[in-house]
Amino acid sequence: MKTNDMTIGNPIKLILYFAIPLFIGNIFQQVYSIVDTMIAGYNLGDGAIAAIGATSSLYSLLIDFAVGLNSGYGIVVSRFFGAKDRDNVKRSVAAMLVLNILTTVVMTIISLVFLRPLMHILNVPQSIFEDAHIYIFIILAGMTATIAYNMFAGILRAVGNSRAPLIFLIISCAINLGMDVLFIMVLHFGVAGAAIATVIAESISALMAGSYICSKYKDILPKKQHFKFSFDFMREMITSGLAMGIMLCVVDIGSVIYQRAINHLGELLIISHTAARRIIGIFMMPLASIATANSTFVSQNCGARKFERIHATLKKVMFMEVVWGVFSCMLVFLLGDQFVVFLTSTEDSYVIENAVLSMRIHFLLYPALGILLALRTTLQAMGEKVIPVISSGFELVIKIITGIWIIPMIGYICVCLTEPVIWAICMVFLVVVFVVQKPIKRAENRLN
Repeated sequence: MKTNDMTIGNPIKLILYFAIPLFIGNIFQQVYSIVDTMIAGYNLGDGAIAAIGATSSLYSLLIDFAVGLNSGYGIVVSRFFGAKDRDNVKRSVAAMLVLNILTTVVMTIISLVFLRPLMHILNVPQSIFEDAHIYIFIILAGMTATIAYNMFAGILRAVGNSRAPLIFLIISCAINLGMDVLFIMVLHFGVAGAAIATVIAESISALMAGSYICSKYKDILPKKQHFKFSFDFMREMITSGLAMGIMLCVVDIGSVIYQRAINHLGELLIISHTAARRIIGIFMMPLASIATANSTFVSQNCGARKFERIHATLKKVMFMEVVWGVFSCMLVFLLGDQFVVFLTSTEDSYVIENAVLSMRIHFLLYPALGILLALRTTLQAMGEKVIPVISSGFELVIKIITGIWIIPMIGYICVCLTEPVIWAICMVFLVVVFVVQKPIKRAENRLN
């Protein structure tokens, strides 16, 4: 059984050893949507890209809530793993299974029943409405696979194994590419083919991850007695999951409102925004991977009561985040237009110029985003549930204001500026929290 005890050894080596496979895995997870965008763009035209991108914020809202829940559950698993409490590790895995089954059923039914009204709320242009509907309907119908994979991957990462999920993603991405070629280029299924390919590939990755856990991690698999939960235990699981889920959900509710305003700007700017977001997402992966690895590190060391180790490592993690932020900013300023053309195959100069404008403004504040992610994941991993949600709530308020009032008045430049400004303000807020409230010391006093 492959595990990684992050309570001993060189912290930075442990975090990088964990983060590199996680980063590559996150890149391959992004490949699902990127391959859809590229093959659709090259074979079906710019309208297909707009159809795929027009509902992306809605899908992110639903999936990120489920992913956030599993990240929160995984923090509890990591804490018990760091404390060498195997019985509660099994109990927390059992709770993850029960809670994910309930979440999947409820979210799938609600999202499919209310899909068309939600798309109208999003102002999806009539010219791409039906293509957008069939794409997102198929994706949401296959939500079970996405949630299952993220649950299994969360369990593996909680015990320090970030390599196995990477292998499953590489295999499933290769399948996704093959299915895209078959359904779009050979069978001419259109955007529906891209969605079907994604669901098939995600289903395979979920099956592989689940089978791997059952065969290699039998000593953390729950038995019948582990499905008996105390009120306090379930409260800790649910509140940890909800703290992460609501945080991501709050951000994505703002993004849905934000997307509504963007969709109102027309197809060409939807294409520009979709292309820019794909590239921004790719370069965000190292920041997110280091932050996620730090979360596992903090969770395990919190369970082991090694708080000085957490404090000393956080500064180094923030330094790594800033270095990547500066490097990616330089790269995008030099090669941004080539990235857009490669991703979309578009020859429309208006699309390229607006996508590059958005990217350059976002990447200028990538160092601030890196610090924000490092501080936020540290708080979450120590069981601080309120402050991260407050910072996300601020993002929601700003996106509501810009989406409803400012973007319609000012236009696309507001789309480019809103998120980077939010990153900077939230970073300053969390820095002040760490200086004034000293949450690491507070966690030490609470748990000792």
